[in-house]
Amino acid sequence: MAKTAALGRGLGALLSEIDEAYQNELPSRAGVDELLLSKIRPNPYQPRKHFDPESLAELSESIKTYGLLQPIVVKEDIDGYVIIAGERRFRASKLAKLKTIKAILVSVSDEQMRQHALIENIQRDELNAIDLAQAYQELIDVHQLTHEQLSLTVHKSRTQITNTLRLLQLGDKGRKAILEGKISAGHAKIIVGLGEKEQALLIDSIMGQKLSVRDVEKMVKNMKTSDRLSPLSLESSLELDFKKLQSQLAKMGLKSSKKGSKLMIDFNDNDQIDAFLSTLLG
Repeated sequence: MAKTAALGRGLGALLSEIDEAYQNELPSRAGVDELLLSKIRPNPYQPRKHFDPESLAELSESIKTYGLLQPIVVKEDIDGYVIIAGERRFRASKLAKLKTIKAILVSVSDEQMRQHALIENIQRDELNAIDLAQAYQELIDVHQLTHEQLSLTVHKSRTQITNTLRLLQLGDKGRKAILEGKISAGHAKIIVGLGEKEQALLIDSIMGQKLSVRDVEKMVKNMKTSDRLSPLSLESSLELDFKKLQSQLAKMGLKSSKKGSKLMIDFNDNDQIDAFLSTLLG
């Protein structure tokens, strides 16, 4: 728990510093710099890999019309600046063909920058399920946290963290489908335990037939039930037509009954068995 507390204090100090920078912003915009977009680069530790083009276009139009209402936060770098918070606003501003952007400068270490990028996105629910899972995993790996310790740090339930991390077991097609919004995290959590071929089959079904999470649950349940069937069970599910054979057996005085692909003959004594064999071997 010591690691969690230490991590929490570091992040708390960093978040407070950024909040203070916003709070100290005066109406005259004193303390807010106008920086060239060409001098700013994204945070290399940004966990968010996918930015929805339609959403960025909408934000870009808003910035064109009303301007950028909330500055981004950056730190000075050797050849310019690195974004700490506000990459989506940065991208939308570039899309709007702006030359400069309002920014607040703060002084933080690379480790703090990395932590803030992860925590900010997690706490603001801005990540898709795959990026969120990778952000959780990175925090766990870097700080050697348990799921319970991470839960206390990012204020998410341990169950939510564990279930989200399971999404990293998805195949490439599953990950891509989530990133592109073609399936939901709910769909993914159901199919994650299947093999890649089964995952691909269900993903195609979800997209092609617009299946709900409940529909997919039923399909996976049926698939698992089918996998558990023994060869005997599968054989018993076949329905064969024994009518002609049963008719011939009846002429020989033999009783018979059928069950799926099986025909059972009742013999009263050894004489009936001998007579049957004689007819069979002819």
